[in-house]
Amino acid sequence: MKQLLVLLFLTSSLLRSQENIPQDYFGNPLDISMYLSGNFGELRSNHFHSGLDIKTQQKEGFPVYAAADGYVQRIKVSHYGYGKALYIQHPNGHSTVYAHLQKYAGNIQDYVKQNQYKKESYEIELFPEATTLQVKKGDIIAYTGNSGSSGGPHLHFEIRDAASRPMNPLLFGIKIPDTTMPLINSVFAYPYSDDAHVDQSQNPVKLRLKRQKDGSYVAENITAFGKIGFGISAYDQQNGASNKNGTYQIKTKYNGEPYFTVLFNKFSFDETRYLNRYIDYHYFETNKSRIQKLFRQSNNPLSVIVQEVNQGFVQVEDGFASMYTMEVSDFNGNTVFITVPIEGKKEEIKDPKHVVKTSDFIYADQATAITKGKFSIYIPSESLYEDTYLDIEAKGDTLIFHEDVVPIHKNITITVDASNYKGADLEKLYIGRINYKGLPYYNSTNRKDTKLSTGIRTFGTYALALDTIPPIIEAKNFKDGQWISKNNTLEIKIEDKETGVSSYRATLNGKFILTEYDYKKDVLVYDFEDQVTTESENNLQVIVVDNVGNSATFEATFFRKQL
Repeated sequence: MKQLLVLLFLTSSLLRSQENIPQDYFGNPLDISMYLSGNFGELRSNHFHSGLDIKTQQKEGFPVYAAADGYVQRIKVSHYGYGKALYIQHPNGHSTVYAHLQKYAGNIQDYVKQNQYKKESYEIELFPEATTLQVKKGDIIAYTGNSGSSGGPHLHFEIRDAASRPMNPLLFGIKIPDTTMPLINSVFAYPYSDDAHVDQSQNPVKLRLKRQKDGSYVAENITAFGKIGFGISAYDQQNGASNKNGTYQIKTKYNGEPYFTVLFNKFSFDETRYLNRYIDYHYFETNKSRIQKLFRQSNNPLSVIVQEVNQGFVQVEDGFASMYTMEVSDFNGNTVFITVPIEGKKEEIKDPKHVVKTSDFIYADQATAITKGKFSIYIPSESLYEDTYLDIEAKGDTLIFHEDVVPIHKNITITVDASNYKGADLEKLYIGRINYKGLPYYNSTNRKDTKLSTGIRTFGTYALALDTIPPIIEAKNFKDGQWISKNNTLEIKIEDKETGVSSYRATLNGKFILTEYDYKKDVLVYDFEDQVTTESENNLQVIVVDNVGNSATFEATFFRKQL
């Protein structure tokens, strides 16, 4: 009865909070059919997705509209992440975010360009005064694009509350057609206590599911004993799109009583990396499928878990049969049911828990310093979610630092003594993570005398590497000495294959020109609309520097009729 009262209280609180959410305040940011490539709360690498990814028909340039009255509070232009992003503050305390834009519109674009030229930087972050860039609902504020770390043209759209916590935009009445039930990939059982087992195993067990005529699933009977948790891999699809998006709600019951509920209505950015604690990280890294663990372990503060009994774990007793059920739903209420019959039976364990013991045992709540060869490692407290054995070995300039099957929450620092390198070579050293091809991939490296250090959030193999090769710079849509009066843009290919481009600067006749760097295409683009020069003969200079200081200079002359 007590559990039922708790559930009723949580449900009524949720309904009250939703009653206060305006249903007609925000309009659609695009005037095209609303199909999603990503939805709110979707499981991504190291984070929950904080908005809607709205498809733009594989095209750029659709007008983006202000979802409500307000003013531009923040503008950020970056090569990576959200690319060109716009943040609007609204009178009701909420804010909206529009990201991966192609360009801004009207006076917003003018304001950004003026500040970029003033600071002589493409990447910029601006916080206009409230009266500087005011907008009305339905005003064109930008155009859709593919800037930043976007995998294809789309608009990333967010609604945030007064504390800057992202909320599910569908709560505000934005509608996405969806009549499709969520799809179930797999269900796992996790023996948790030392004496627990499932089907005579102490390791996670994948359950065999049988699909029923009504679309529900029933697992084959399992025999179990002790403290058990369950996990599920599931995704949702909306009408008109084949993308595998996230589910909205997962509710579980044990013997008919509400037990554990995950609901993707709101979260904070401070907690989003705890996704790595919420999923089965080991399984994801080895199988590329995310299992949502329907139980709360230590060091998991996620607020998307809105209801729980015994942290979601069930206690299976010898000689007693029980029933565990899962309900997986999308925002429109399409629901799939999974039933797991459990026979309580204490049996001989034939598959004991797999634990590889090493000489380095790390306590999660303690800071740890380790030295291996020329490498020093500092692991701050709470960098790991639980006490763990780590496999660490140094071989010359290479550090084999466990395998990427354990998540890292806080940065771990690796420092290496490079005193055996001298002169110019020492200046061109960096620490790189060895990729699947066996090649080093630049990791942001700090240098102090002969010591190099880097912060990591992924286990793997790291090594000292040397980069003495300067970047490559080539003209892309023109030639030296050519007339290019018909060109709208000037395009220059820049590339650094080893450590990547750190900075660049382009000038025409000695004057700074604003060039947009598309790292996905290795191209710098200058728009002649900026009208930096009025000369017919133009001398172009481009300087590119990589992440260890190697630089290259490109010079060319072109001619252009002046209008």
